[in-house]
Amino acid sequence: MTIPFGFQTYTWQMSYEKYRDQLDHILTTVTEAGGAGIEPEVCMLGRYTDTPLALLDELDRKGLRLSALCLALEWRHGEETEEERAEADRIIRYLKYFPGTILTLVQLPGKDRSDLVNRQSNALSNINAVAQRAFDQGIPCAYHPNSPSGSIFRVEEDYSVLLNGLDGRYCGYAPDTGHIAKGGMDVEAIIKTYRSMIKHVHFKDMNADGSWTALGQGIIDHKGIVRFLNGTGYDGWIMVEEESKGAESDPDQVTLQNGIYIREALAPLGR
Repeated sequence: MTIPFGFQTYTWQMSYEKYRDQLDHILTTVTEAGGAGIEPEVCMLGRYTDTPLALLDELDRKGLRLSALCLALEWRHGEETEEERAEADRIIRYLKYFPGTILTLVQLPGKDRSDLVNRQSNALSNINAVAQRAFDQGIPCAYHPNSPSGSIFRVEEDYSVLLNGLDGRYCGYAPDTGHIAKGGMDVEAIIKTYRSMIKHVHFKDMNADGSWTALGQGIIDHKGIVRFLNGTGYDGWIMVEEESKGAESDPDQVTLQNGIYIREALAPLGR
């Protein structure tokens, strides 16, 4: 089995006002970069927000798959708000048109890490509730922690709380190599420790000073991670994104360059 590679739309989302309704353009760039699939955040669906069949047709025309769809909500309370539940259920219905597509769940980071234990408990209750409803509709889920300063699942102690608190019957883990490194952790160690929970993977690279950079130019051993995943029979996607200054100014170009690195350095290791 070959591990498929695709691209996450956050590379363009950093310039949101410019690309908020440019998914067709993004799909074309992903195709040119050699990606097999795409993972948009819900806010990047643009004209496809309420038309899953139209998106399915467009993906078919471009030879792409919707590898995942990312739902990012606040989940600050002990249970979902009415609005959060309605949005999650809408996306679950949307994904029924895309069998096998992963629903990645992300909590929007707060402005700080105050009231951490309570916020972590609330988030886990919400995440597990969404994942169970998705599971009941045949939609696989994975949670994706992030690393801004206000994230409540940011450092190794947080990961222990998170990954022991996810209900593994319904929700897996979507590691992001860049966010793991930004949280001061050993990327390979985290992926190896929680391998049994991994359903989906994000790659992005980071310099030693903590700044983001292009894939293959930073300190993270993505080649070693591909070898490890392949050797353990990983059958999910690897999605690439970039958050560097270059990505902010020219997301198309950095995606094309990352595509070259994937084809030359990473994809051969995933076969």
